[in-house]
Amino acid sequence: MVRHLFILIWNKRKQHFLLMFEMLVSFMVIFGVFSLMVYYYQNYRKPMNFDYDRVWVINYNNALKTNNSDSLSLFYENVRKTLRSMPQIKGVSYASANLPFTETTNSTGLTYKNNRLNRINNFIIDDEYAAVLNVRMLDGRWFNKTDAVSTNRPVVIDAALKEAFFGKEDAIGKFIGSHDNKTKMKVIGVVGNLKSRGDYTSIGPSVFARVDTGAFHWLGNILVKVTPDADAAFESHLYKSMANAMKNANVEIEHLVDKRRSKNNFFLIPLIVITIVAGFLIVNVALGLFGVLWYNINTRRGEIGLRRAVGASRSSVSLQLVGEALVLTTLSLITGTFFAIQFPLLNVGNVEAGVYLTALVLAILFIYLLVLICSLYPGRQAAAIYPAVALHED
Repeated sequence: MVRHLFILIWNKRKQHFLLMFEMLVSFMVIFGVFSLMVYYYQNYRKPMNFDYDRVWVINYNNALKTNNSDSLSLFYENVRKTLRSMPQIKGVSYASANLPFTETTNSTGLTYKNNRLNRINNFIIDDEYAAVLNVRMLDGRWFNKTDAVSTNRPVVIDAALKEAFFGKEDAIGKFIGSHDNKTKMKVIGVVGNLKSRGDYTSIGPSVFARVDTGAFHWLGNILVKVTPDADAAFESHLYKSMANAMKNANVEIEHLVDKRRSKNNFFLIPLIVITIVAGFLIVNVALGLFGVLWYNINTRRGEIGLRRAVGASRSSVSLQLVGEALVLTTLSLITGTFFAIQFPLLNVGNVEAGVYLTALVLAILFIYLLVLICSLYPGRQAAAIYPAVALHED
């Protein structure tokens, strides 16, 4: 029977071309929606590996006009002491502009033996960064003051970079090279992959380097960990204190909680837009399929009546109509699957193949379910035709 249905639909392919094309387009759009959903869901399930609650960001511009690095270092160390003297502040850390949930990025290239990686996220931070954000250490240790006199520059890497360079080997104590492989850096610690771009995305391999005195010429961000009782009144007091400490500097205070919410909304916008477009396409396909089946019933009343007259049951008539719709869908999905399978094969967007394969299965099941729902009622209507009435009309 299945072979007969395929032959029947194939012989009428010109009549069903538009509907099959709509199914193909809808399938590709739904495949894209499910790909985003699966990608976001997998990232959402991964741990954040740091705490953003009650962490504020003080943004400033370097208003101290001096080229002396030691003077700058002493000045900003006094600013740190001023912040620490406030009872509502539990930790202070200077960091580069690529803070959690910001749009700023800073990348570099690193080498290990014959392996070279580009576009590695590069974080310039101080010794208190891990404590302020409660960064999850997986192996080794974080920076401390003894690292200031190390022969080789110490670095901390995340789990993604460790996997790329060392696999299952121990990374602690290994040396990695700079982008030109002229400078060797010693790995002293491994942290979990920080989801610093929001809940729904991963930033990939990252390296953390300790600030030096020269970094204060361009640093412009301070992370502060505050107590639960830090309110708007304290924020106003903090702003005035920073404005007085940094004359002629533009000071701005932000909350990582608010920045995380904004970042998540930014990534959800494409998903919402594509979902709306997919919704319109699904409605068009459903209406088109429903109309085609309804038209087939009206034009084939004589055929249906004859089948009923020679002994065909209601269920077999209904099953034929539903089967024809599923065969029509299968022909569209064969073409759609061919295009969809290219995404994991070509590694589009550097997304794991499992994301695309899962989305492909979900999209196929969704289209089949949609067609099944749309064909059930017309199939029941066809099964309800009385043989005598249909033959008399014919």
